[in-house]
Amino acid sequence: MTELNIALALVGATVLAMGLVSRLLNRSVLSPPLLAFLVGVMAGPVLGWLDPARWGDEMAILEQAARLTLGVSLMGIALRLPPRFVFRQGRSLILLLALGMPLMWLASSGLAFGVLDLTLMTALMLGAAVCATDPVVASSIVTGGVATGNLPGRFRHTLSAESALNDGLALPLVMLPILLLGSANAPLQDWLLHVLLWQVVVAVVLGAILGWLAGTALRLAEARDLIDQPSFLVTTLALTVLALGGAKALGTDSILAVFATGIAFDQQVGGKERSEEARVQEAVNLFFTLPVFMLVGLMIPWRDWLALGWAGPALVLSILALRRLPVILLLRPGIGPWRDWPVALLAGWFGPIGVSALFYAMLVHRETGDHSVWVGASLLVAASLLVHGVSAAPLAKYYGRRHGD
Repeated sequence: MTELNIALALVGATVLAMGLVSRLLNRSVLSPPLLAFLVGVMAGPVLGWLDPARWGDEMAILEQAARLTLGVSLMGIALRLPPRFVFRQGRSLILLLALGMPLMWLASSGLAFGVLDLTLMTALMLGAAVCATDPVVASSIVTGGVATGNLPGRFRHTLSAESALNDGLALPLVMLPILLLGSANAPLQDWLLHVLLWQVVVAVVLGAILGWLAGTALRLAEARDLIDQPSFLVTTLALTVLALGGAKALGTDSILAVFATGIAFDQQVGGKERSEEARVQEAVNLFFTLPVFMLVGLMIPWRDWLALGWAGPALVLSILALRRLPVILLLRPGIGPWRDWPVALLAGWFGPIGVSALFYAMLVHRETGDHSVWVGASLLVAASLLVHGVSAAPLAKYYGRRHGD
């Protein structure tokens, strides 16, 4: 009970302190996720105040915390994007997801296999876990006064949409080596039918139906004056939890279902409703984002990182440099919003690794018991928080000076 109270006080103090200086943080080289991670490191490995291993199954705790954080973040992105943006930029997004994402998976897997002492299947699982652009860290890069004042909307919105979509679509890439490692008689058939068809396609359909029904119900309730302001402001949070729990209960991809729900819901609301829902969702997003990074800081396997020796820094440098940038530059002519070289370079660099990698590393650990994926993924998350967090504001300001209107 003492640790619980310490954890609650630490979370509350951290969120409160960062909220009071949020404008300064947006202009500095220290991003809120990075600071929250450092608070967790200080409270756990350094000072020994908190130890998640004493709370129960720490891997299960992190998996569910990451899933909830991703759900809230994806709903916020769906409400933040311009209306019908994912449909207008469908060709570019399909190229990024259908070709870019598998290439990033193969690049990450090949680098992990070459640098670390891993089997091919383990390298494929690690590569799949870290190939997606994380929507939680990406949101801290593309929102705030510095980003909106210096970075073009076509860069910010496309990065947000890509990170939201590929977060859920990373599931088939993670599950393929897991199924190949398992004892199933027909792993490819199981992958096609259970993973692609049921978990992915059905998740999108269910999410779209749920979002449309919720948006329609909200409009009817407003038209008949059945809803008051407090009920209105919690609508999207309740919808997020409903989509997460319902999709998971049906065995589908709950992460992808939440984004489909948010996009469909967003098509039914607009104007004042849309702006108010987006604001409350962003506030909730901040509250859920910081605690999960504090939890990661508490859990970092620093002894396993040290045991990697030179391979640890080599993995970080190679994947941060080669996982995304070459792929984006290769596909640049087909990605309309990123066709210009300066924007393509920005998009190639800002592909952070974060909560989604933790979620899939926990999934791999639960399904296979493989600890090495968690070690590699957590190291890459910590490095990405540092490198992308520190470089976000300076590069945004540099771009604004050189290329801004």
